[in-house]
Amino acid sequence: MDRLEFIKKCGFACLGITALPIVLSGCISNKIVAGTIEEDYIILPLVDFVEAKYPDKKRSYVIIQNDILKYPICVFRFSETQYEALWMQCSHQGSQLQVFGDKLQCPAHGSEFTNKGHVQNGPADRALRKFPLYIESDFLKISLKKPV
Repeated sequence: MDRLEFIKKCGFACLGITALPIVLSGCISNKIVAGTIEEDYIILPLVDFVEAKYPDKKRSYVIIQNDILKYPICVFRFSETQYEALWMQCSHQGSQLQVFGDKLQCPAHGSEFTNKGHVQNGPADRALRKFPLYIESDFLKISLKKPV
């Protein structure tokens, strides 16, 4: 292989690697919502779990970000009546977690948590903070009160 051919192949490989995250991000069913904060609750419409393009399909999770919150909250949906709200702060050293499918991962040290907040891989050794929640009409009400 001569030098020009090598440079072309390396250039195309770099372009492909650079474009891959952009292409794959279109496949991720990630929805970020603000959620309405009323008193000590975040109010989340259940319709936020509905896929816009496919109304019969439900998202497995949504991420709540709000200026009042220091970290986002990830709400996983398991069924029409079962949800889990998790604080997206790593219990190891406090980094903000990222959602990958049904797991939360820490970009700083690699800790992994299940969609129920349990440690799957360390170095974290404590589960994530969970928020009590309940369904009222067509809304989830997530309590922001500090655990006692």
